[in-house]
Order: sequence, then C-alpha cells, then structure tokens
Amino acid sequence: MADASQKLYGLIGRTLRHSFSKDFFNKKFESEGINARYINFEIEDIGQFMEVLAQYPALRGLNVTIPYKEAVIQYMDEMDEDAAKIGAVNVIRFIGKGANLKLKGYNSDVIGFSDSIAPLLNEDRKKALVLGTGGAAKAIMCGLENLGVEPQPVSRTPKEGVITYEELTPEVMAAHKVIVNTTPLGMYPHTDEAPDIPYHLLTPDHLCYDLIYNPDITLFMKKSADMGAETKNGLEMLLLQAFASWQIWNQ
Repeated sequence: MADASQKLYGLIGRTLRHSFSKDFFNKKFESEGINARYINFEIEDIGQFMEVLAQYPALRGLNVTIPYKEAVIQYMDEMDEDAAKIGAVNVIRFIGKGANLKLKGYNSDVIGFSDSIAPLLNEDRKKALVLGTGGAAKAIMCGLENLGVEPQPVSRTPKEGVITYEELTPEVMAAHKVIVNTTPLGMYPHTDEAPDIPYHLLTPDHLCYDLIYNPDITLFMKKSADMGAETKNGLEMLLLQAFASWQIWNQ
C-alpha cells in the first residue's frame, strides 16, 4: 500500500538508464530517514509532462535532463533569473498544491559549476575559453559571467561571437587562462578523444576544467596536465547540482 505522506521527486528525460540522480537521492533519503522516493520518468515526448504530474500528485520537485531542458520551459509559471537567461531548466520547484500548483524553473548547472570552479579562480584567471556551444556551454558561460570571468565560446563552425579551434593562436591561449570543455569528447566509451586545442601552449597558470566525470581523468585533462596545467573533472559539479536541487525544492 502506498504511503500517502511520502513525498515524491523525480527525473524527466528520454533515456535514463545511467541516471546519477535516482541512486543519489534514494540513498540520501534512506541514510537521513527522509520519507521520500525518487523516480525516473522516461517520456518519449514533452507532451507527456502534464500526464506525469496528473498521475503522481505527491510530486514535490523534478529534475530535467536531455532532451527536455528547453522544451519544458513552456510549462513553467515562473523562471529563475539564470534559467531565463540561459533558456534551459533542469530543476523544477513545486509551489503550492492541486489547483494552486505553480511550477518554477531553475538551472542548477550554473550553481554546481560556479561553486566548484570558484575556489580555483585568481587574478590571472579572468578570461575563459568555453569549448562547445550547446546547452551546457550556455550554463557555463552564465556561471563564469556571474563570477566575473569573461567567457569566449569556441566551436568547429564559425558564428558571430564564436571563434574556431583554428583561431586558438598563442596570443589567445595566453590571454585565456581558464579552458572549460563542455563537449562530449572523451566521455566513456570514447576515451581516446579530446578537443582539438593547441595543448603545447598550455602552462602551469592554466586551469583546464572538463564537465565529463567518466572517466575520472579524460584525455583532455591528461594532455593538459602533461603541460603543467591545473585540471578538474565534473564530478564535484554533479554532486553540487544535486545539493542545489534539494535546496531549491525545500526553500
């Protein structure tokens, strides 16, 4: 028999077999004696979003992952400033219940990234190259701007405001002491791949941050560390995102 007092949380996405969140939150609930459960909601189309809400009235908060971070915005009653700026939501806070229910969208990518990179920044690290231009890159650029770091997106295809990998000259590399990889290059099982940057121009003053956390040390990080650069993977960001979700839901 279902526990009527049990709160439900969950993750909306299309393919969730490798979801970190379900495992993390259910272990948290068990270890801290919280009467709650976290469920994965695999949906084929964002149109099924409201069906999930109707079917699970005990829901008190949701995470959102690809490919629905942008599409879910149409269902939000309110948006956090960063989420609105980026145009992507990955945390939904439920305010009120039943007919009075309001949904507010947040982006914990910004929070997790900002909190994990902030201790590594210094006066020399005021400009950053952001590798990739997808949804994650937008969140990273917002986080960097919030921390007073000027981001420069880098892509294989030239666009306005974006430079290409061919334009990473010695001058550009010397001016940008932070490099963040937001591309999937190097993620398991394709661990022999890395972004095509001039690694030989890196120095011990550079910080090379990879959003990937599997493997622990990506080829991007290894090649950067070989030149003396400081490196960090995305595991702490992932954990801080989960903490941020819990804080948002329980404000």
